[in-house]
Amino acid sequence: MNTSFPFKGCGAKIGIFLLFAWLSSCNTLKRVGENELLLTKNAIYTDGEKVLDEDARSLIVQEPNTRVLGYPLRLNLYNLAKKDPDSTFQAWLNRKPEREERLARLLSQKQVDALGESFLVKGYSEWLKKIGEAPVIIDTSRSRKTSQRLKTYYDSKGYFNNTTTFEIKEEKRKQRAGIDYLITLGKPYFIDSLTHTIASPAIDSIYTSHSDRSLIREGKQFDFADFNNERERLTELFRNSGVYNFQESSITYNILRDTSEVRDDQQMTVELNIENLRKRGDTAITTAEYKVFSFDRINIFADYEFGDDPSTMQSTEYKNYTIYFKDRLRYKPKALTDAIFFEKDSLYRDLDRIRTYRQITNLNTFKYPNIQILEDSTQTKLVSNIFLTARAKYSLGLNLDVTHSNIQRLGIGFSTSLITRNVFGGAETLSLSARGTFGLLSDASLPEDFFSEVGADINLTFPRMWFPLPTEKIIPYYMLPQTRISAGTSFQKNIGLDKQTLNSILGYTWTPDIFRKNTLELLNILYVRNVNPDRFFNVYGSSYRQLDDIADNYEDNPALAAFFEPTDDPDDPRLIIPEGTTGFTQAVLDGTVSTAREDFVDVSRIEERRDRLTENNLIFSSNYTFTRNNKSGINDNSFYQLRLKLESAGNLLSALSYIVPFNQNDNDNLLVFGVPYSQYVKTEFDFIKHWDLSRSNVLAFRSFFGVAVPYGNSESVPFVRSYFAGGSNDNRAWFPYSLGPGRSSDINDFNEANLKLAFNLEYRFPVVGNFKGALFADAGNIWNVWDNVDDPDKTFSGFGSLADIALGTGFGLRYDFTYFVFRVDAGFKTYNPAEEPSRRWFREYNFSNAVIQIGINYPF
Repeated sequence: MNTSFPFKGCGAKIGIFLLFAWLSSCNTLKRVGENELLLTKNAIYTDGEKVLDEDARSLIVQEPNTRVLGYPLRLNLYNLAKKDPDSTFQAWLNRKPEREERLARLLSQKQVDALGESFLVKGYSEWLKKIGEAPVIIDTSRSRKTSQRLKTYYDSKGYFNNTTTFEIKEEKRKQRAGIDYLITLGKPYFIDSLTHTIASPAIDSIYTSHSDRSLIREGKQFDFADFNNERERLTELFRNSGVYNFQESSITYNILRDTSEVRDDQQMTVELNIENLRKRGDTAITTAEYKVFSFDRINIFADYEFGDDPSTMQSTEYKNYTIYFKDRLRYKPKALTDAIFFEKDSLYRDLDRIRTYRQITNLNTFKYPNIQILEDSTQTKLVSNIFLTARAKYSLGLNLDVTHSNIQRLGIGFSTSLITRNVFGGAETLSLSARGTFGLLSDASLPEDFFSEVGADINLTFPRMWFPLPTEKIIPYYMLPQTRISAGTSFQKNIGLDKQTLNSILGYTWTPDIFRKNTLELLNILYVRNVNPDRFFNVYGSSYRQLDDIADNYEDNPALAAFFEPTDDPDDPRLIIPEGTTGFTQAVLDGTVSTAREDFVDVSRIEERRDRLTENNLIFSSNYTFTRNNKSGINDNSFYQLRLKLESAGNLLSALSYIVPFNQNDNDNLLVFGVPYSQYVKTEFDFIKHWDLSRSNVLAFRSFFGVAVPYGNSESVPFVRSYFAGGSNDNRAWFPYSLGPGRSSDINDFNEANLKLAFNLEYRFPVVGNFKGALFADAGNIWNVWDNVDDPDKTFSGFGSLADIALGTGFGLRYDFTYFVFRVDAGFKTYNPAEEPSRRWFREYNFSNAVIQIGINYPF
């Protein structure tokens, strides 16, 4: 949803000035004692060089007050609170002898006492303290603690002889100072020799065969992090090599430093010790050698519920798996065993256990599984019990939405979905959904101005690759393969040209790991029918106004008289829709009416746009999307995300045209079901990068490139596959569809093109509590390229067209609700390529022309 919020007049300017003056007048030192110093900054230096490493800086115990764009907002909010509101209220109450008595007569003594506890007296100050931040006064005991932390940190990096001190650097400004932590590293220690003592022969064999991958090597500088990482690597190695019960605590290191005066080369001797398995009994702790285990039996308990007695369940054998069930088995055995990565006589691997968890969850039929690993009676083999608890076979969802936009004055929408699980016994999921929106258009004045949109979809998901040829070797089950077959339709009334759509998709997804995802839509069919193409000029008002302005130059021509209707201005008749617009356009293009060359070109372009936006579309396409990211968790603010997409449409039908004779229209386009099918190739590149700048300050960047090239049976890309610019997730200084193409100034109602460039940079920072702030710069535009648009202002003609890239800058405020973020952004047109070259920079850079964008969650 987008809206504009104009700031007009001098009132806003005065308000902003007063706010700035109030903030500037806050006394930062109000709560700082006479002999105290306000901490303003910290710095760490190693051998005279400033340290920017976040790991080291995170060890500082006492940080300065947070700042918002350099201003200590939370500190000054805290200073606004009364230090002792109770005493202040009592002093005010007793300042005049009869004040308390008068208030008691007016309110009652009880209410006077309650007034002292009210928000206006006490609660307001408490609230300011809560959202604010007390001044950070330099505490030398905390500085010494920081020094000790830093010494320990650099000890862990091999600098055992480092010395750490700190200096308080007073500033010229009164009672303010920073602290410099000064570290002399000295010579680092290196690993001179590495030996190992391993109690269990099985562990010793595994370690020896993989010792070349060790993170601890002779000649390498000592780093305690390497030892932790090596312990984790070895634990993972052993648990993936059959030692299912390996304990990380069994790994220890003996580290000896050479402190003799004879040698000064800072060498260390490291001994790796891996002890036997420690077992805690009822009375004592015993030890036993680690062993390599393989599976003897794998039991799958379908439809298991807590408390069930497995001995009362029926069972069946399938490919070395034993499946237990009640009454009857409701699942195909293959569907269950394909989700299990343990195999009889195979070594235990933690990796197989994790993959089993993921694939069972991916079936969307069972709750999170319980996997039990037990040693058999001989204590040489393993038994795996996998307990599966079924989710509800049917689930119903209902949603209700109220919407408002620049098209809809008010819209009430509903949607419902019915999900059926395990449809065919192979953990398939069938989803039936219906949706509808009804409401009033923004310019509604008559009952027929009510709009409606209804639709329905059916989706069938298979937890495997549904394909004629075997795919397990290329895409194994641990990649969570899925096949989706869907079909849907929608109907619009009194919206645009009243579109009706039919769509069908056969697609596949597979996820090799949590950082990569592949999506292949082998067949994506979309049919779009415009029910009321004669309403084009009613819907696209800018095109109508442009055509009507041209027609005014020829209204005296008798041959055109029937195309006009009178208006309130007798000197300005207007074209009748659709008879007049169609008649005038035909008269111009077929030469019935002689027009100026410029008018003829403009009318031709308007007619080309009308033809393209009113034509029915049939799109047979295939596309592949690859996404990759390295985000380690929800709190990871330093990551990247890459998305690549390639789409091709019309090639299958084009190949069939050599076998099956298709009809043609007057433009020699091949027709399928009476509609010219679209043919194009489309590619997209989307890259996002975030940098964590410390203390919840994040710098986010996005770049996007997309191009769709028509060929063969098409001269242009369908509207539903074209690009637009502007909006809350794009260039926020422009509304959706209002930017471009290129430097064109004849803005249409919905501007679109087939080439897009976009770049976004945003600096995000905390403000107060859950409120976050942002400064952003959005650049980009759309152009026409290699299609039937020949307007030089709208087409991309080389590097010179990059001068048409629009720039919007602004600021935003967000509120973090934990599960989602509510966002408001104010964008300003900084560089507008649609203006004359001398008027492009900062022409509309003011609050009266600000564009307010409202969105949910971050734009990228």
